[in-house]
Amino acid sequence: MIRYVMNLEHDFHILIIDDGSPDGTGQIVTNMLDEFKDRLFIEHRSGKLGLGTAYIHGFKWSLKHNYQYIYEMDADFSHNPDDLIRLRQKCVDGADLAIGSRYISGINVINWPLGRVLMSYGASMYVRLITRMPIMDATAGFKCYKKEVLEKIPFDKIRMKGYGFQIELKFTSWKYGFNVQEVPIIFTDRQEGTSKMSGGIFGEAFFGVMKMKFRSFFRKYK
Repeated sequence: MIRYVMNLEHDFHILIIDDGSPDGTGQIVTNMLDEFKDRLFIEHRSGKLGLGTAYIHGFKWSLKHNYQYIYEMDADFSHNPDDLIRLRQKCVDGADLAIGSRYISGINVINWPLGRVLMSYGASMYVRLITRMPIMDATAGFKCYKKEVLEKIPFDKIRMKGYGFQIELKFTSWKYGFNVQEVPIIFTDRQEGTSKMSGGIFGEAFFGVMKMKFRSFFRKYK
């Protein structure tokens, strides 16, 4: 993934957040730092602190280093790195948050079991029903933010830490009035690694959406 992204036409930089991964990710990336000096970075954290906290750590790091476009994506090739260019262009053309969407033009998922497709698509329908947010792929994890969006979001008020984090960031961005647009992508089941999805993670997102919507009635988005 690192070598692929580094060979794309734009000068992309990569930050890896390593929570002591048992597969040796931290050491592998560390060994590549000199090869991609000033373009590849790694932040080490002790223990499993949650997906959401890892993203927040990365976002704060990116803002500190004054990046104008900040991406998040899976590194198992379920997200096609070539689509980074399309997400960037959508933001250049006016979007504040560009989402790589599996469902904006039908259901574009390859090699997923039917049950997983139904769960994912159903989750997005549920989020739209509860929040009224006009986003087809509410759980998508492939996104490009303009710096101004992440500067505005109060991370200390983000409650969900698992996969629900993806939903809460989109909802908060939308509530602040940012221009959120979806870019159709083809999502392919992971080529490397294993899924971290579990019943507990799904439950957090399910009930968390209702709590998030309720809390929004008492918040001011300015």
